[in-house]
Amino acid sequence: MSAHFSSPHENVLQVGLHEGMKVGDFGTGTGHYARAAAAIVGHSGRVYAIDVQEDILKHLKLNTNDRHRSVIETIWGDIEKPTGTHLRDASLDAVLLANTFFQVENRFGLLAEIKRVLKSGGTLMVVDWAGSYGHLGPMPEKIVTEHEAEAFFINGGFHKVKSFRAGPHHYGIIFRAP
Repeated sequence: MSAHFSSPHENVLQVGLHEGMKVGDFGTGTGHYARAAAAIVGHSGRVYAIDVQEDILKHLKLNTNDRHRSVIETIWGDIEKPTGTHLRDASLDAVLLANTFFQVENRFGLLAEIKRVLKSGGTLMVVDWAGSYGHLGPMPEKIVTEHEAEAFFINGGFHKVKSFRAGPHHYGIIFRAP
């Protein structure tokens, strides 16, 4: 759904990825961001597409072209639990959190897991819905504003690098890990 309203390829360019990087797509869903990242990090890189819904991951693999399929590793995991992503400590250069934060129930669990798997100085990209647009986005009470998201990750120890417009209905923020 969200792919029509924000451009994963354009938004991922804001992260500054390059060949050989290891990236976690937290709450990957249909995998638009995982595929966009895979196109940049190439065969020497890795994209870990993590989701709690196992059936979604099967579709992601089926709908990924051969060139990117070898770069993307799907992981059935819970991004809100300690070691829920099954990734090693300090193993990622970047974490993508796109259209996911508004659905997170245990924000502190998510924060701890992102901090655990990101290398020091690694990048976190948060893209989420700027508002509720009737049938397009989340329910109004589910919206996490840009200001709230920014405050949460800064209070959690991240440094804000920049904000960007992630599409007509989305905001984007780039953070650096401590």
